[in-house]
Amino acid sequence: MTYDLERTLPEEFLESIAEQGLDVLPELIQTLVNTAMRLERQRYLQAGPYERSDRRRGHANGYKPKTVATRMGKITFDVPQVRAGGFYPNALEKGLRSERALKLALAEMYVQGVSTRKVVFTIV
Repeated sequence: MTYDLERTLPEEFLESIAEQGLDVLPELIQTLVNTAMRLERQRYLQAGPYERSDRRRGHANGYKPKTVATRMGKITFDVPQVRAGGFYPNALEKGLRSERALKLALAEMYVQGVSTRKVVFTIV
């Protein structure tokens, strides 16, 4: 697979990774997902922030924090809200508190009969 030069990360992200290494990944994931959810809300409302439009489907109503347990530790996302309701970003599942990979690992340990004493849980 070749690297597509037209689709690069913002320079700030690349500098953060170069300086801090993999320790900065949870923060970068948080920034990427928050930005994607904000853009999805703009598409849903059919208007940007402070934009007046006849096509507008509603109004933005702030953000609600949501913490999700991931392989890289707990990450708190800012889930955008819409005043009239009816909007929830596709990036997160409703009711999601941990990522699927974590749930699958727990289910696999149960099937294998791993005792709780053998399980070591480390928080990053």
